[in-house]
Amino acid sequence: MRAAVMGAGSWGTVFSMILADAGCGVSLWARSSNVADEINGSHLNSSYTASMPLPASITASTSAQEVLSNSDVVVLAIPAQKLRENLSEWTGHIPSESVLVSLMKGVELGTTQRMSQVIADVSGVNFERIAVVSGPNLAHEIAAREPAATTVACIDEESARRLQDACTTDYFRPYYTTDVIGVEIAGALKNVIALANGMAVGLGYGENSQAALMTRGLAEMSRLGVALGANPLTFAGLAGVGDLIATCQSPLSRNRTIGELLGQGLTIDQAVAKTKTTSEGVKSCQPLFELAQAHGVDMPITEQVVNVVHHGKSPVEVLRAFMSRPARAESGHEAMEHM
Repeated sequence: MRAAVMGAGSWGTVFSMILADAGCGVSLWARSSNVADEINGSHLNSSYTASMPLPASITASTSAQEVLSNSDVVVLAIPAQKLRENLSEWTGHIPSESVLVSLMKGVELGTTQRMSQVIADVSGVNFERIAVVSGPNLAHEIAAREPAATTVACIDEESARRLQDACTTDYFRPYYTTDVIGVEIAGALKNVIALANGMAVGLGYGENSQAALMTRGLAEMSRLGVALGANPLTFAGLAGVGDLIATCQSPLSRNRTIGELLGQGLTIDQAVAKTKTTSEGVKSCQPLFELAQAHGVDMPITEQVVNVVHHGKSPVEVLRAFMSRPARAESGHEAMEHM
């Protein structure tokens, strides 16, 4: 199988390694000629994956047309808010039978579309040829080939299974599902909850506070996903609670790190400038909250993250607002109640 990976950031580069280790021929598109030259010359991408040696079989280019040529799988590994712009330029070069795979975890500003919806909208490809990969996949750990698992989602089960086979290695274990909606909502919302959790860490709060945020964040994730048609059981799996734990708890998580800086008193602009990385939660919290409002879904944590990121409120204020909500009964099966 020939794979084109569009995006040579940390996750795009590491996923290229996974595909190559699984036996695929891999071409990697890089925006920078310096990055492409380094990958081809020394099998390194020091800008994003430090000294991790890449398989020699991976080739890189700044020409999207060259990378996309004859590909069976097109992996999209760029910032979520850049997808529409970039895919519009690439669509004419994508082979007619290729499966398009999203590694992106976000919701589009302005349209509130999930990434698979943006892909279908721009490319005209049927949803049977659009897949999503999401799970507790911190790139730095996988770069060291530490054991990890993920979820591969496509409404067409055969396509999901083919992609599963294409990225199975002795250190990377994918499971498949047909619940694209659930996997995408989980992947986008866990970043927002990680921002809130990071704020709690930055304020010096301990494990009780963080456990409460993660648990109630999982409830928000489930409520929104089920309202959109997702399988509630998805949120109990790798793409849901698995990715939520990794993103909220790991210092390698960009969203948690930015949240921590906000908790320490930095503004959102200062926090983003200091980390010099893309935080999908910062961009996606507003459209996710709009999506929830449109479907009548209560999402208090997401609402308070929006207040910090977009309305200048302090993390102390918003966490107090969250804790001052009226007490009510807890159900351990909030998502199941919607079935």
